[in-house]
Amino acid sequence: MGLVLRYAFVGEIGLNYRYLTHAHSHVAMLGWVYLMLFTLMVHYFTSSKLPVFKTLFWVTQFSVVGMMLSFPFQGYAAVSIIFSTLHILCSYYFVYLIWRHHKVKSLVPRYLLKTSLTFMVISTFGVWCLGPAVSMLGQASAFYQIAIQFFLHFQFNGWFLIAVIAVFFYLFQVEYSKLFRLFFKLLIASTVLTFALPIQWFAPHNMLLYINALGTVLHLIMAFFFLKLIQPKLLLALQSQPKLVIRLYQFSIFCFVLKISVQTLALFPEFSQMVNTHRNLVIGFIHLLMLGVITGFLFSFIIQSQRVKHNKTLFIGVYTFIAGFILTELTLAIQGAAYYFGKGLLPNYFLLLFLFSIPLVLGIALIILNIITYNTNTLCTRNLNR
Repeated sequence: MGLVLRYAFVGEIGLNYRYLTHAHSHVAMLGWVYLMLFTLMVHYFTSSKLPVFKTLFWVTQFSVVGMMLSFPFQGYAAVSIIFSTLHILCSYYFVYLIWRHHKVKSLVPRYLLKTSLTFMVISTFGVWCLGPAVSMLGQASAFYQIAIQFFLHFQFNGWFLIAVIAVFFYLFQVEYSKLFRLFFKLLIASTVLTFALPIQWFAPHNMLLYINALGTVLHLIMAFFFLKLIQPKLLLALQSQPKLVIRLYQFSIFCFVLKISVQTLALFPEFSQMVNTHRNLVIGFIHLLMLGVITGFLFSFIIQSQRVKHNKTLFIGVYTFIAGFILTELTLAIQGAAYYFGKGLLPNYFLLLFLFSIPLVLGIALIILNIITYNTNTLCTRNLNR
């Protein structure tokens, strides 16, 4: 869907661009990241033999497919809203089940797990505010825009990011310590305080700039503690993990540090306003978080598991995806800078952005092919042995 959106500026796609954008964002967030985190949490943090998790997974999957088939043709309307509401209700039940059945003994992943789930529930409050916001003030109102930003901020930075860190720290067996306690407190505080920036975009006030500045500084300190916590674990992993896994973790961590560095620039009001004004920079930042940080970690978890075969298909798939990510991010950043300095549109910008997006799709396809082939062969071997 993302590739089709990129092609929309090159040729005719026969679909409403705005509707397809809604479909793309919902499927990317709820069909990819959410379902992957669902699977990881059930696998690592619960007794995964409970049949209720399998049932809930497929009901959630059904809601995602419903959104995928309805949003491109009607946008936010009766059918798509029904499926979106079903997904939210499924997510509430998922939180209840994990909270009740988790088997996490270590304090580190337990704190992060519960915090991520809490932020997930909190983020949905923004969705419930959309209806009243439209009926009372309209879609152009600050209330409506802030409600959307509330949902996105706490989904991305609260639920998705902290859940990924929970799995990462679990796999690398990060121990509970004074350093972790400081990291954990700063992570929560900075996540909450940096929401002041999107509020500032739609309801400007000087106090919001100061709150965001405090959150940004705390975010920087949190990143320093994060690196200190994982440094010894990464050094040990270099000796035991396949090189591709280590490279993916390094890529994900680099994107995480880069994301925080870009956020730090928001301390300068002029830069903050520029990001809000130029859509290229907004999309670039969202993709840095979603494709670089979160997807990078999720791919690392998949490849570290026993569900893939380390061969050329996997190697080419991963590096093709990373190449597409780097090329598209650079293109978006350069175009955003060109707009800011009054240079206008880059030559063949939309065509380049479309062509550079193809490796993303190709890389994902190769990774899926590897997983399907490996697991099919494994299943056949087991059946023959029986």
